[in-house]
Amino acid sequence: MEHLTGSSTEPCNKISSKLHFLKLLKLAGLSSDDLQYFYVTVIRPISEYACTVWNHNLTSTLSDQLESYQKRALRIIYGDQIKGMPYLNILILANLESLKDRREKNSKSFFKKILSSDSCLHSLLPPERDTELLCKLRNPIKYPIPHSRTKRYQSFLNYALAHYQK
Repeated sequence: MEHLTGSSTEPCNKISSKLHFLKLLKLAGLSSDDLQYFYVTVIRPISEYACTVWNHNLTSTLSDQLESYQKRALRIIYGDQIKGMPYLNILILANLESLKDRREKNSKSFFKKILSSDSCLHSLLPPERDTELLCKLRNPIKYPIPHSRTKRYQSFLNYALAHYQK
């Protein structure tokens, strides 16, 4: 997450240089499908690296910055076809999701895997509540949510227990 807190610009520089390469591929005459394949396999993974760990601590400014790289890539890939088109329509045209939606979906999926007793990370969860107690609660969640003093540096598990277990 170091690169997303503002202390390092290496991933941003990597994405920018890859977007420049995407422009060169466009000038070389590659099809939109090939350009989009390049984006999805080479550029997008840089912006999503370990996103399940840092997604919940991402500020809206940084989230918007990451989203702007995807917007830029789509402008390179589709050019005049998307001129003046809203971003959500461009995503539909490209059959892509916003990066924010992908991060959220990946985080939920990761947490669901942790809930499985087969997971090596399952032992990090707090002890389950008693089933008799669950029947008496208005909000019957299986695992109690650990208390944290601040939201800013909250761990992924605390966040996931509070938001994903339903």
